[in-house]
Amino acid sequence: MSTREEKLAAFGRLLDIMDDLREKCPWDRKQTFDSLRQNTIEETFELATAISRHDMNEISKELGDVLLHVVFYAKMGSETNDFDIADVCNRLCDKLIFRHPHVYGDTAAQNAEEVSHLWEQVKLQEKGGNKTVLGGIPDSLPSLVKAYRIQDKVANVGFDWEHREDVWEKVKEEIREFEDELKELKDNAPCTAEMEAEFGDLLFALINAARLYKIKPDNALEQTNLKFIRRFNYLETRAKEQGRELKDMTLAEMEELWQEAKKTTLPAD
Repeated sequence: MSTREEKLAAFGRLLDIMDDLREKCPWDRKQTFDSLRQNTIEETFELATAISRHDMNEISKELGDVLLHVVFYAKMGSETNDFDIADVCNRLCDKLIFRHPHVYGDTAAQNAEEVSHLWEQVKLQEKGGNKTVLGGIPDSLPSLVKAYRIQDKVANVGFDWEHREDVWEKVKEEIREFEDELKELKDNAPCTAEMEAEFGDLLFALINAARLYKIKPDNALEQTNLKFIRRFNYLETRAKEQGRELKDMTLAEMEELWQEAKKTTLPAD
């Protein structure tokens, strides 16, 4: 692994290259905060994909792409004298020190759960920080992640189930309420606003159950997505090997291949 001096030299090299690109490359020179925003979002999702696949080489590559955006924004900030990379780093360092009084102060925290509770209290005290418990949750977070963060934050201030197994009665209640809405739906009719609301309540309850059992629902769903893709690709490949098209097969015939896919040893299954 690299020494501290090598790491600092590599970061300095990156800053020098960014200076060159901003001055000499027509594309880099014309970029703005707004023009880069969507690219930043895409790079973040690409990093998340690499992490979900546990591909360390790809994670390293995607981290570099995300770091490029951090340096790019800092460079643009320096050009308008609003902030530079040193300001970014120092503000982060100051925040980390302030939010870790159990490391840099005399506050005690013996485990990760105690630290999480402490963080919520510290964030409310932080200058320029969250004014309310839920104030720090970005509006643009994907709904699944946002629901988890909402529940996690309120739990850290004591708004939570006394016993985690109690959550299952809430899940069952939401299922019953959704089923009640289904009874009112006529054949082939589009879903109603009430149905959508009840289904949202059911999802929210399931995400809460996941949190209580230390499951990251976004990770869990993504693993299921990848598993389904692998199995369906297997089904499609086997159908082509038999000279058949999926659209011409019956559901029972596809189900037979699906069961074959489930029994076949596939990576990460």
